[in-house]
Amino acid sequence: MWYFTWILGLLLACSLGIINVLRLEAQETWDKEHIILDPLTQLMTRDTMLGRLKEKVENSKRNGFPFSILFISLKDFKARNNLPKFEMDAILHSVADCFKEDIRAGVDIAARMGEQDFLIAMPGSPQKKAERLAAQIKNGISERVKAPRDLVVEVAAGVAEYSDYTENFATTAHEVDELIRVATEKSGL
Repeated sequence: MWYFTWILGLLLACSLGIINVLRLEAQETWDKEHIILDPLTQLMTRDTMLGRLKEKVENSKRNGFPFSILFISLKDFKARNNLPKFEMDAILHSVADCFKEDIRAGVDIAARMGEQDFLIAMPGSPQKKAERLAAQIKNGISERVKAPRDLVVEVAAGVAEYSDYTENFATTAHEVDELIRVATEKSGL
């Protein structure tokens, strides 16, 4: 008799797992079809990322998992070097390709937040892991991104971790703004 309850429990667990996988695949398909991407980098836009960050902060609160963001800036590269638009576009496209290679597909999300500023959200990642990724991305950009006239692309990176127990803010929007502010300050900009 206990075999039947064990088999029934196993079948229920399997069916719930399959339902969850199907739900995640459906969400990913919907995201690919409906999320507005930056035309140059094919990363999320600022507005889309802010909405997703709110979701990620709420998930972090609910599940108690760590959640980190990584703010990356090219430190006024275009202004200092007076590059034509097409050369700067090629550099930005190459930087975005570095992100796509280094982040976890289907887990981490990257966005272009400004002309030369980027943000990577890393659900389930503590600050130390985000700091390692920041170093990896900085190295990858210096090795793989080739600027014209042998210019060096300097990258500033800052990491912040959201944890509900460290500070309580009034709303999720304030929490997201605070995360971005902390990561920006840590980047040295």
